[in-house]
Amino acid sequence: MTKLRRDDLERIRKLMAKRMSLREGEATARVTVHMGTCGIAAGARKIMSAFLAAQGESTRNDILITTSGCAGLCSREPMATVEIEGEAPVKYVDLDEKKVKQIFEEHVLSGRIVEKLALAVGSERVG
Repeated sequence: MTKLRRDDLERIRKLMAKRMSLREGEATARVTVHMGTCGIAAGARKIMSAFLAAQGESTRNDILITTSGCAGLCSREPMATVEIEGEAPVKYVDLDEKKVKQIFEEHVLSGRIVEKLALAVGSERVG
């Protein structure tokens, strides 16, 4: 695994500072990448980077990309939960960068659940 350089950290700091207002209730969508030990071992860092890259390519500024610990389904990592305001959350499992791109474009940006990649709908909520 490559180490973060000082300029990488500065780029991340600037990106996160720009999006801080989303934490104050302005977000209409939230993507949570589950990054417990099992998730990280399964590749969650690549998944987080892929979601951040997809968000960076988007013109939307109301999407929060965040992390959490283990979601309790270690055998299905890496995984992420997509929450759209007013809709049931969707848990996506066995992710890779290609699946992240599809989930971001279809679900996060267009509101269509990618059923073939989803494990569960519901049990969590935005807010």
